[in-house]
Amino acid sequence: MKQTFTTLNRLVWILGLAFVLVFAGCSTSSGSSAGDSAPMPDAAPESYREVPVNPEPADFNLSAINFVENLGAGWNLGNTLDAHVDGKNDLSTETSWGQPVTTQAMMAGLKDWGITTVRIPITWHNHVDGAFTVDEAWMNRVIEVVNYALDEDLYVIINIHHDNEKDFYFPDELHADRSMEFVTRIWKQVALMFRNYDEKLIFEFLNEPRLVGYTNEWGWSDDDPNHREAAEVIGELTQSALDAVRATGSNNTNRYVMITPYVASPEAAKSSLFVIPADTADDKLILSVHAYTPYVFAMQDPGDKVFTNTHKNDIDYFMNHLKAKFIDGKGIPVIIGEYGATNKNNLNDRVAWFSYYCDKAASYGMTTILWDNGNHEVPSSGSFNELYGFYDRTTQTWYFPEILDAIVDAYN
Repeated sequence: MKQTFTTLNRLVWILGLAFVLVFAGCSTSSGSSAGDSAPMPDAAPESYREVPVNPEPADFNLSAINFVENLGAGWNLGNTLDAHVDGKNDLSTETSWGQPVTTQAMMAGLKDWGITTVRIPITWHNHVDGAFTVDEAWMNRVIEVVNYALDEDLYVIINIHHDNEKDFYFPDELHADRSMEFVTRIWKQVALMFRNYDEKLIFEFLNEPRLVGYTNEWGWSDDDPNHREAAEVIGELTQSALDAVRATGSNNTNRYVMITPYVASPEAAKSSLFVIPADTADDKLILSVHAYTPYVFAMQDPGDKVFTNTHKNDIDYFMNHLKAKFIDGKGIPVIIGEYGATNKNNLNDRVAWFSYYCDKAASYGMTTILWDNGNHEVPSSGSFNELYGFYDRTTQTWYFPEILDAIVDAYN
């Protein structure tokens, strides 16, 4: 199930108000819990499953900015390998949120329609033991799905997705040690299995890292002490994951990687509290943000159905700031790893939104990765809640071809 963050407008960003999103209920708790630190996991094994070093021919000579410019139009395999159900830890989790089993044909269809990058969100915690060792069958399935996409000459992004829980990783000081073990051990195992892959495989360390359950879980404020603490821990987790990947050698020595601020918020990325890790590789870091912007049009139920000039200004605002700070200021490119506009029976306005959003992003060299959870029809209740279905994975056709055209045209 998708959980998202975006901004309603500049005032919301400045004030750091929390958005209440689908499946992201807010509570009045603080970011940290009282009591002793979280218990540590079982001791890590002496060694993990790995492939021998035998790097595929690869080209890591492009700057990160030039590399991202090649990624073009992207799509998320949402609600699939990221799906999880309490008590279920076998391969059936892939279809437990209502999506079909992933196939080679799905990836071939995406390629045929002009998609060039696929993000594969992956949840790991329900497929690990007490030492955070990944189940072999699950790792094999992840490898299989990644290969489906790479075999179609698509770029591929994999990550840690819905594992932001106190038993696994949670970005506060109370849970920092356990979180460090989870994030580092998962990435070490993933890196050892994928270290020979070429440059078209990209690692995104964390998805929307945040203080789950906190009153301001989905917002950002530099003045919030819980956010400040979370930003520091996220920086430490990112650094450890990066170091673990680089240490596995082969093509991971120079692999392009994505770093994510608190809740993948563009506003948190702008903050001086966002920690950019030190990297032994030269010019391989990419900023990852999510932006369903403006919230009132792209996500809010009912919100606005008509796309206006005010909404254009909101898009301009966040993209201009990211371009100025990261692309122009630091030479770090931007991937908008999730975006979209929920179906409000307003196809013409959604097409206009997608056209404006993607044209703007493409002009700045930003890649956009469409969020797709498979839900595309407005139900009889009239709710517009999280209707981010675009690609029919069974027939390999698009529910709204006009939207696909707007996306692909922006990158051609």
